[in-house]
Amino acid sequence: MKPETFTGCFSQRTQPATPRGKGARLLMCIIAVGTSTLGAASLAAQQTGPSEFQVKAAYIYNFGKFVKWPAVAAANQSGSFTICVLDHDPFGNILQSTLAGETVGGKPVAVKLIEKAQNASVCHILFIGSAQGKNLKGILSALDEDAVLTVSDIPDFSKRGGMIQFVPEGNRIRFEINLDGAEKSHLVFPSELLKVAVAVKQSAGPGE
Repeated sequence: MKPETFTGCFSQRTQPATPRGKGARLLMCIIAVGTSTLGAASLAAQQTGPSEFQVKAAYIYNFGKFVKWPAVAAANQSGSFTICVLDHDPFGNILQSTLAGETVGGKPVAVKLIEKAQNASVCHILFIGSAQGKNLKGILSALDEDAVLTVSDIPDFSKRGGMIQFVPEGNRIRFEINLDGAEKSHLVFPSELLKVAVAVKQSAGPGE
């Protein structure tokens, strides 16, 4: 993805749009992020695209633009749109620097590091790093039915109850969605987002 395309997927760098035009632009941003080629990992090589965690930060921001939280969600009572990272932070300063000055739903984006899942009720989005794989069951259990969008790159995250899992596809990053977890927390995923996921998981209803 060209640098101007990558940076164009953030609110402060784009022109106002009608609701329909805004939805189309967000969808194009999701597609652009998903088809971007990651920059070279070696410091000796010239980076030609965004880094892995820049792409993940862009995804997380755009998830916030698409997903709808219930009005009664605890996170909605604050004056910011809060993106949290649990315990170990694999982003370093990338999440902060990439999202500095951005807004979601008219609220400034705030990035917060939390030490335990019990503190996540104030978060709109919670990123759970791969180092937390062995603790995942307890983390998701602690969130229970809180309206918190869980995102991770832990293997089988969506199968284990997480909502959005980053998955590698060659030298690109894509994502899959678990609708069961989202519905339990009363989060709404629009069809536009589902269409660009590489997989959408949902349990069959009774008798199916």
